Amino acid sequence: MNSTTVRNLLVRGMLAGLGAGVLALVIAYWLGEPNVDAAIGFEEAHAGHSHGDEVELVSRSLQSTAGLATGVLVYGVAFGGIAALAYSFALGRVGRFGPRATALLLSGCALLAVYVVPFLKYPANPPAVGNPDTIGKRTSLYLLMMVLSVLLAVAATLLGKRLAPLLGAWYATVAAVLGFAVAIGLAYEFLPVINDVPEHFPAALLWRFRLSALAMQATLWCAFGLIFGELAQRLLLPKPAAPTSGKSVAADR
Repeated sequence: MNSTTVRNLLVRGMLAGLGAGVLALVIAYWLGEPNVDAAIGFEEAHAGHSHGDEVELVSRSLQSTAGLATGVLVYGVAFGGIAALAYSFALGRVGRFGPRATALLLSGCALLAVYVVPFLKYPANPPAVGNPDTIGKRTSLYLLMMVLSVLLAVAATLLGKRLAPLLGAWYATVAAVLGFAVAIGLAYEFLPVINDVPEHFPAALLWRFRLSALAMQATLWCAFGLIFGELAQRLLLPKPAAPTSGKSVAADR
């Protein structure tokens, strides 16, 4: 794949990430923000001091609109560009898949490795959940789990390719998936457990927030796979031009 094609895929990946980010923004606003407001209300109701004298640097309305939109859209564009570069390398190397199917496969694997696996170990928490003194530790552990998940996913892919000539594609894939699951299970077991949820925090609110965060990520990556797959298909496998009619050929002669 030449540099011009990679550049075109990068641009399309960023555009697809922007489009997917718009859809994820809708999910985040309609499903996530009400739970954030409820969590903030819980925090204020159970705070041991008054918030009346505190200076609000960024208003809650700005956070939930322009701030949310900026964060989600920038995230979508950035990860869309990274995914497009990974797609340029993976196309033709992970199986006999076409451009669209490869894009969907890559998006599904990215959703699993980048978000779902770390989420199951260290799920997202709304405001009022989490000790401020442990935020650095929690962030570091989450990033460590994400890096481990991505590296193990790459290792499982390479293992499957190595085993394919010996076991066949099906059994090689099963072996690679099982190896990935075992390695992730060991990481879950040995990495520390963090449980900073307040004793009286509503369990239903906590899980609504976590499910909305998961829904936003699923929307982002599934939409990216569909949009980018279509754009890549049109770039890499353009439809042949419609044949000219006999009369037009005769006229040209």
